Amino acid sequence: MEDGMNTVLSRPWLRLAIGLIAPALILIWWQSQATAGDARALAFAPLGTIGSTFIELVENGSLISDMLATVSRSLTGLLIGGMLGFATGVVMAVWSPLDRVLGPLLNAIRQVPLIGWLPLIGLWFGTGEGSQLIVISISAFFPTLLNSYAGVANAEARYLDVGRIYGFTPVQRFRLILLPSAMSLILTGFTQALAFAWIASIATEILLGVGRGLGVTMQLAQTQQRLDVILVAIIATAVVGFAINHLFLLLRRHLLRWQAAPL
Repeated sequence: MEDGMNTVLSRPWLRLAIGLIAPALILIWWQSQATAGDARALAFAPLGTIGSTFIELVENGSLISDMLATVSRSLTGLLIGGMLGFATGVVMAVWSPLDRVLGPLLNAIRQVPLIGWLPLIGLWFGTGEGSQLIVISISAFFPTLLNSYAGVANAEARYLDVGRIYGFTPVQRFRLILLPSAMSLILTGFTQALAFAWIASIATEILLGVGRGLGVTMQLAQTQQRLDVILVAIIATAVVGFAINHLFLLLRRHLLRWQAAPL
């Protein structure tokens, strides 16, 4: 039975068809609610209205501009926070005095929910673009920090022994032993940081409402009671987030192609 199911699911077109069943049922249910004619129609925009709004936002360029702004903001925060987290995690893993000094402080800071930092950041830096970038960078910092630290700190001792036998310098030991052995966890950290940065981008755009972005569009549409615009922005957020995550997973697979496949 299981082998037969696996054989059936091995066909890409059939997997796609099965995956479309749930979305199709949701769309049918949504349209039925939107056309019910009672109070429910106020909470559900007809699919035709959503489609026409999508075309309108694409034609006037606002949707594309919002998507590019959010993507640029999240990737910039990922680059800043991710690289800082990677560097801090590696240094803490290879230099125990710094780990003892910074470890307790960083563990205490990361217990505060990200939204909890917004009032303080807003008070210090205002509610502009810089504050948004700080929040996004913080969201990307800790996943890369924790995974980079774990990957380097847990490098297998036998590999380090080989490096000592060959007289590797610290730079050679990091480049030839520590970095390759920790690469899987490091990339896992960046994958998690990407998701957190994307979520933080949308959240800060909604809460701060500065500049352009999908979150800003959602917030403005809420004040204007434009349910159709909100739904278009939500769908765009889901599609763009899925695409970025998929591209990053492909990059991760390419960078780890030298690793042995699991049995």
